[in-house]
Amino acid sequence: MLTKRQNLMETIKGGNPDRFVNQYEFMDLIMEIPMVNDAFCQPGKEHTNGWGVTYRWPEGQIGQFPVHDEEHKVLKDITEWRKYVKAPAVPASSEAWAAAEAHAKSVDRNEQFVTGVYFGGLFEMCHNLMSMEDALMALYEEPEAMHELIDYLTEYELEYAKAVIKHVHPDALFHHDDWGSQKSSFISPAMFEEFYVPAYKKVYGYYKANGVELIVHHCDSYAANLVPYMIEMGVDIWQGVMTTNNTPELIKKYGKEISFMGDIDSGVVDFPEWTPEIVTREVERACRNCGKLYFIPCLSQGLNLSSFPGVYEAASKAIDEVNKKMF
Repeated sequence: MLTKRQNLMETIKGGNPDRFVNQYEFMDLIMEIPMVNDAFCQPGKEHTNGWGVTYRWPEGQIGQFPVHDEEHKVLKDITEWRKYVKAPAVPASSEAWAAAEAHAKSVDRNEQFVTGVYFGGLFEMCHNLMSMEDALMALYEEPEAMHELIDYLTEYELEYAKAVIKHVHPDALFHHDDWGSQKSSFISPAMFEEFYVPAYKKVYGYYKANGVELIVHHCDSYAANLVPYMIEMGVDIWQGVMTTNNTPELIKKYGKEISFMGDIDSGVVDFPEWTPEIVTREVERACRNCGKLYFIPCLSQGLNLSSFPGVYEAASKAIDEVNKKMF
């Protein structure tokens, strides 16, 4: 029987996996990286991160979102972004990194990838700082300033990467940045290529040049039109791919260059009235439609969890059952 790591590599390299990769099992996410906690607030709470962005998680909702009224908006004028945007310091003390280092050292790297994490990528940071509407308008109206801002955010990501590589020595990176709605990307492929591809090539290229074997990019939205750029950027696995992207067709067209992790839409299975039968139906559909190679069945959720208790575990159990039928 292949290890989780070996089975993953057989799957994404078009080899001979002996089972479906079961969701996030191949990654051991190092959530103790000191900058990670700053990205989240708790349900029903409010949190302001090191960039000055305020997030709220309203009671009864399944996630947080930045607050963009006039009082809380960080970047009020893109042409004066240097006045408003100040990157937080990347912690350097041994105490700050002790928990992350200990976790990384405890992982059996023959079994799993020690995985660095980054939440809130370059596009998300742009609209978190100034609002979605302002960010999209700025791409059209103030492209020079937006290029400068993205360069600044990229330099921070590189500083973050340098620290993670020094302290954690990751084998993989799990990086968040949502680029679309369920039906379309937020910006055109041409605009994405101009503003974000060069920056991501720098970031992902730095990780790969420093021993990171696997880039897993989370984007739970429509982004099928951006897949060629994901490949150019160095993404090995697109996590969060939703059914609206036509995953089987993407596998057929791009499978030898990039793999796809998802096709089980969280919105379809992860809700208060969920049942094991619904989860099993969606898992079996995804596995039979997408096949054994270049595909990892997984909730489109951007972490190894679910919004409602038991859904993630039910999906993992259903994948184990499908393995008995298809392998």
